[in-house]
Amino acid sequence: MTVGSRVNAHGDRGTGAPDASSVRLRDVTEQDLEALLAYEHDPEAARRSRFTPRPRDAFFRHWRERVFGDPDCLARVVTVDGEVAGSAVSWTQDGRRFVGYWLGRPYWGRGVGTRALGRFLELEPVRPLYADPFAGNTASVRLLERHGFERTGTVRHGTDEHVLLVLAAPPGQD
Repeated sequence: MTVGSRVNAHGDRGTGAPDASSVRLRDVTEQDLEALLAYEHDPEAARRSRFTPRPRDAFFRHWRERVFGDPDCLARVVTVDGEVAGSAVSWTQDGRRFVGYWLGRPYWGRGVGTRALGRFLELEPVRPLYADPFAGNTASVRLLERHGFERTGTVRHGTDEHVLLVLAAPPGQD
C-alpha cells in the first residue's frame, strides 16, 4: 500500500508512518557517521534541541573516541527501510545512566522515534535511566513520557533549561 505525501506537525512533507517492522536498530558503523553528521547540522534540529552542532572533525572524534571507544556506551543507528534515520545512545555520567537520541528531520512526526526508543529501551537494561531534553523541545519530552519517563526537575546546560526525566526500575527490580 502506498501512503500519500502529507504535512506533519513540523510542517515537513512525509510519507506517513512507516510500518513498525521497517524501523530497526543496528550497530553504528563508520559509514553511518556522514548521515548522522548531516542530521546534527540541520538548523531546525539544532534550534529545537538547543544543541550546538560540532564541527566535522570534533563530531568524528567524539564518535570514534567517546562512543565507539567506550565499552560502557551503548549506541545504535536507527534505520527506516534500511536508510539511516538517526541514532540512540546511552552512557554513564556522574554516576547516572543517560539516554539520548537524534532523528533526521524526514523522520519527525511519523512514529519513528516512538518505535526506535521503545526498541532501544529493550536493549538498555539499566534503571533508573535518565534523559534531559531541552525544555522547549516538547516533542522529545512527550516521547520520553510516553515510554514511562517521569519529570523529576530541571537542569541547566549553559543558559538553557532542560527537563530532567527518569525511567525508574519496575516494582520489585530496585
